[in-house]
Amino acid sequence: MIRRRRLVIGLIAVLAVALVAVVGTISVRALLGGGQDKAAAAGATSTPTPKPTPLTPVQVLLKTAADPATACAVSFAGDGIEHAPMLQKTGVLFSGLPIPERAGSVFAGWYPTPEAAQAQVQTDRVNGSQLTTCTDNQRTLYAAWTTPEQNTATASKIPILMYHQFTTKPEGEDSWLRNNYVYIEDFKAQMDYVASQKFYMPTWDELNAFIDGKLFLPQHSLIITDDDADPTWLQLAVPVVTERKLLTTSFVITGERKDGSPSPYVLQRSHTNDMHRAGDNGKGRMVNLSADEVAADLEESAKVLGAKEVIAYPYGHYNATAEEGVTKAGFLLARTIDFGYVKIGTNKLQLPVVRINYGDTVNGLKNNIG
Repeated sequence: MIRRRRLVIGLIAVLAVALVAVVGTISVRALLGGGQDKAAAAGATSTPTPKPTPLTPVQVLLKTAADPATACAVSFAGDGIEHAPMLQKTGVLFSGLPIPERAGSVFAGWYPTPEAAQAQVQTDRVNGSQLTTCTDNQRTLYAAWTTPEQNTATASKIPILMYHQFTTKPEGEDSWLRNNYVYIEDFKAQMDYVASQKFYMPTWDELNAFIDGKLFLPQHSLIITDDDADPTWLQLAVPVVTERKLLTTSFVITGERKDGSPSPYVLQRSHTNDMHRAGDNGKGRMVNLSADEVAADLEESAKVLGAKEVIAYPYGHYNATAEEGVTKAGFLLARTIDFGYVKIGTNKLQLPVVRINYGDTVNGLKNNIG
């Protein structure tokens, strides 16, 4: 009995030890597992979710492009430059490039590199006479500056050439408008000269700023214009300026022509909508109407052309009332048929021209434009 009792007590003791060991192992594992779970949970909450990299202003601009394949985001750099990037279209003339202002300086144009901006070589200057080019849908233009004293000392005189009609006849046209018709071979020779001499070709907004003394234009500058958008201009002359990549302005009577530009290098601007005809006193309607009537006509013209920079007075007729109407309509400049050159301070509503007539040669052109 005593042995049996001792055996039972020993067995109970062994079972108790085993039970304690099992419970201890389970507790340790539970503790370790719980710690690992907490550590895992802690690790999951301590690692932040990656945030997308913010888009640059150029990337934001490109996302708005209607045609991403031809979009070009142009950025601007240089001393005093704070302009946001602009969206341009590859293969189309640069449009609306900013003309910045800086106290004590005169803007001298945009250049493709900082070195070019420093050197200010005229043929490197970038403006709206050139088709937009881009690399990977973006590029940067760099500002150049000069002093007001240097700008004044240069004393640039900008010729605006005025053409009308064209003829394939060397002997010219036999009509009362004979002088209006330039022989097309003479025109080709003149444009060959302009192209070979690499004239700087300002846009109208540049000319406007130049007159105000806010933009430097080199002496070797030139603007080419044609009046009326005559069929001979469209058929004979437009291919000539297009082949030579020469910026030209065609002054269009929008009551007669509403077609778009015939060339990437031709700007179409207003020759009025319905004022290119005689008024009651034999002069153009533009000097017979009220300022409000003139403004209303020019507004109609602007709707067709999508531009309000410059107009050409029909027949060259203008007066104070016509000028008031031009201003009321929101136009900045007006071109006459009076001979002369545009300088700093020229009356913006009386821009002079160099008229080209039948029989004028390249030598005559050289004498007038240098």
